[in-house]
Amino acid sequence: MRLTSWIRAFSVGAALALSLAASAAQPVRVDVVSFGLWGQQSVFASEAAGAARIVARQLGHGGKVIVRANTKSSGQATEDNLRATLASLGGKMDPERDVLFLILTSHGNQEGIGVATPGQTSFITPIELRQMLRESGARLSIVVVSACYSGIFADALAEPSTLVITAADRDHPSFGCRDGAKWTTFGQAFFADALARTKSLPDAFALARSRIAEQEKTEGYDPSNPQMAGGRHVLEVLQDAQ
Repeated sequence: MRLTSWIRAFSVGAALALSLAASAAQPVRVDVVSFGLWGQQSVFASEAAGAARIVARQLGHGGKVIVRANTKSSGQATEDNLRATLASLGGKMDPERDVLFLILTSHGNQEGIGVATPGQTSFITPIELRQMLRESGARLSIVVVSACYSGIFADALAEPSTLVITAADRDHPSFGCRDGAKWTTFGQAFFADALARTKSLPDAFALARSRIAEQEKTEGYDPSNPQMAGGRHVLEVLQDAQ
């Protein structure tokens, strides 16, 4: 091989190696979608906004942040808007590297999570949310559901590519849903107190779960028993990016 050909081949190989190294070094982008669904109490709008800020700061790496909330006079966080938002965002994500971080905060029952807009109340079931996520095209996702009985979503959604964190198990309520409050009990413990101080979701969840258990015992409540399930692939992607 002539010297000039060798130099040319070496230059191309080096450039390719540098390009691959730069690509591998790029942080994972986390796109945040946060919906406060129950408009009759302002705590859910406050929690949706506050949680989105913390997640974007700790994990986002410049990803998009979309916050919608219902109030007593307006309805921006509807089921149709959630479906459209997920579809629009998911179609622009890199399925191998980008992560969808979905936050839903509201009241809940053993059928789903509540949506309260002026003059109308409905529920999003775990099956409906699972279908929205599948249709969105987002391959890697983290779903946090702050609501009573929200463990039903862990049962339905958790898989290796989907990490699910819930404020309670499927049989118990969660607490702190007071109009005018900044956070629910779970939101305060998980987002404001734990995730604001660590980028590790398992560590944040363990800390929040412990603090919630202590608070519920002190206040005489039955344990809400927050849940974390699935997400092995998502956690690996986030860990590799740190």
